[in-house]
Amino acid sequence: MLKKIIVQNLLIYFALLKNVQSAESGGMPQLNPEFWVSQIFWLTLTFGILYIVLSKLILPKIGGNLEARKSQILENIETAEKQRKDSEIKIKEFEKIILDSKIKAKNYFNDSRKKIFDDLNKKRETLESEINEEINIAEKEIINLKNNAPEKINKIAIETSNDLIKQLIGMEVNNSSISAIVEDLSKKNRGKYYGV
Repeated sequence: MLKKIIVQNLLIYFALLKNVQSAESGGMPQLNPEFWVSQIFWLTLTFGILYIVLSKLILPKIGGNLEARKSQILENIETAEKQRKDSEIKIKEFEKIILDSKIKAKNYFNDSRKKIFDDLNKKRETLESEINEEINIAEKEIINLKNNAPEKINKIAIETSNDLIKQLIGMEVNNSSISAIVEDLSKKNRGKYYGV
């Protein structure tokens, strides 16, 4: 790099050499040939020091900063990729949790539904058994009424017949003859009225 700078300085020197005569007549002292050696010396020394300072102090710091930035960027990209993969894993876990929750909720709903149906069936069975008991009791009462009805009807018929005969004839008739007639009529008509 130093050689390159020296070559450039020499090229500049030769370019300026062409214009020396015009510069001498114009009064430009930096183009006077007697000062050229000192100017070339100081120019070479200045650019050499500048080159050394740049190459040894400033450029390594800039290169180090660029490398640090590059490594930081790569590290950030790597961290971002890792976080993306972690977030994908978390999303899959959350989706699994949501799916499991939906399944559990469905199971709870089905269990509750089954329990309600079981309770309804038990209550229906209990209600049906109570209704059947009431029907059996009512049927027994009807059978008892049916069995006892001819007796009561006969008794009422005997009393009513006795009262009617007493009012029509004015005399009392023997209850046994009226009851025999009523019993005979009820036996004849029993199948007709009671389904026997």
